[in-house]
Parts: sequence; structure tokens; C-alpha cells
Amino acid sequence: MTRLNIVFNSFGFAGFVGKKAARFATVALTFGGLLLGGCASGITNQAQFSAAPQVHPDNIYVYAFGLDPAQVKLDSGGVVKKLMSQPGDAEQIEAATGVRESAANAIVQKLQSMGLRAIRSDVPPPADQNVLIVQGSFAKVDEGNRRRRVVIGLGAGKSEIGATVQVLYKPAGGAPLVVQGFDASADSGKMPGIAETAGVGAAAGHVATSAAVGTSLKGYSEVKHATLAAVAKKLGDSVAKQVAQVGVTQGWMAADRIK
Repeated sequence: MTRLNIVFNSFGFAGFVGKKAARFATVALTFGGLLLGGCASGITNQAQFSAAPQVHPDNIYVYAFGLDPAQVKLDSGGVVKKLMSQPGDAEQIEAATGVRESAANAIVQKLQSMGLRAIRSDVPPPADQNVLIVQGSFAKVDEGNRRRRVVIGLGAGKSEIGATVQVLYKPAGGAPLVVQGFDASADSGKMPGIAETAGVGAAAGHVATSAAVGTSLKGYSEVKHATLAAVAKKLGDSVAKQVAQVGVTQGWMAADRIK
């Protein structure tokens, strides 16, 4: 089974897009005219496929990426873990839902900010429209360790999200064709933590630091998974920029609109 077949079969809406698209993708030839210049940050493993010439959609339909809650790796760090009031499964479902929605909404908002007609949808696109379809599946969702981020920083305990994405073109009355596939990733960055900003003296004052961290965790129940949601938004922004590159290549999108 090909990589694209596996990804398409993971979606709830694979019946109306995935089966036909995967068939076309399996036999597709590399389409030189769709080579993208200037990849968005966090975009790798691009693969271009044959598609109808002069792809020009009426709308862009964005679907929440597939994610099995069991894939979500939650923060397991000390005090934070003890503060969790929900069972692990429920916590993973909550986190998975937040990541899926944050990423999909970010893609739509970023595309709209570039002047494109992007629509967040959970149903098949209209049969009488030329549309781009953005779909995918998450390969990694790791909440990291909040305590390590706060105290150590510089990438320690960072939250990380990765996804495999497909962009398809469905002409009015026709079957969807894969335009491109790529991997996208994002993380919470490498901001310095308390130990870095405070210097060597932070070691001697570890008791005060621990107290400060403990205080910051007091409101944990109100901000659970906030970092994952922020990282999902970063990933969504990168995906949107990559999708917009299709328009640049096809001539219906000005390159200076991609920001």
C-alpha cells in the first residue's frame, strides 16, 4: 500500500475524496510545472503530481486532519501530571480535538488573510465547483514537558507537532486529482528558560524557582494544552503558505501576497 493510500484511508471523508484521489496519485507522474519555489518554514518531503492544467479553484476547502487520540503524547511532568483531573483517554481526546481544530482554523484564516476564498468544512465540496481540497493526517503530537520549558528553556521539553498533507484539485463535475503532498512540522521554539535568564545563581535559588513554577501551575486547569494549540496554529500557518504557492505557480496568486 502506498503512503498516500494509507493517509487517505485514515480520514472519515475518505469515501468522497480519498479513494479516487489515491488511485490517481498512485499512477501520477511528476509534474515539473508544479515545482514550488520558496518553501514555507517547516515544510519538507514535497511531492508533486499530475493535475488538470491551470488549476484555478473557485474555493479552497479545508478539512481537519486525521488524528487518533491515542497518538497524542501528553505532558507527563511531575506536578502537572498530578493536577490532571481527567483520565488519560479523556485528556488525549480533548488535546486531539484542540489540535485538529486549531490547525484547520489557522489554515483557513491564513488563506483568507491572503485574499483567498477558504472554507472550513466537514462535508464534501459542492460537485459544481472547481475547488482545492486541503486534507491530511497528524504523524506526531507531543505536548512535551512544561516544567522543562519554563525552567530550562532553549528547546528543552518543547511541544512538537508533525503532519502529512495533501492538496487536491477537483474540477466541477470531475474526480479529485492530487496536486501535491508534503510534510509539515512545528514546535514551541527555543526561548530561554528561568535557568538561562537568571544565570548560575538560579541553581542556588532553585527553591524559589520551584515555588514560582508551582504558582504558575495553579491555573493549569484553565490553560491545559494551550501550548499544543499554539504550535498547531504555527503548523497551520505554514501549511496555508505552502497551499498558496500552488496559486503562484499557476498564475492566479501574486507571490507578494504570501505572508
